[in-house]
Amino acid sequence: MNIEELRTYCLKKKGATESFPFGEQTLVFKIGDKIFLLAGLDAHPLSFNAKCDPEEAINLREQYPNSVLPGFHMNKKHWNTVVLDGEISLDQAI
Repeated sequence: MNIEELRTYCLKKKGATESFPFGEQTLVFKIGDKIFLLAGLDAHPLSFNAKCDPEEAINLREQYPNSVLPGFHMNKKHWNTVVLDGEISLDQAI
């Protein structure tokens, strides 16, 4: 998984847009005015913060403890940080 594959995946969502409101190293995806995913372009391995249903967020953290973490610098109830290091695929994470 690379940033282009993540970008393609996100932009397939109906009404999704991309922007750089937090600087040129943080790619942000929104539907309307609501952010659903943020990705650091300089992260290695690729990681991103994704908005998640609170119950599903906990389930994913328990199932993938090394790759799905409470959202870094985000509300831990609604956001997960996903590290795409091979333990989890993008389809499983979102």
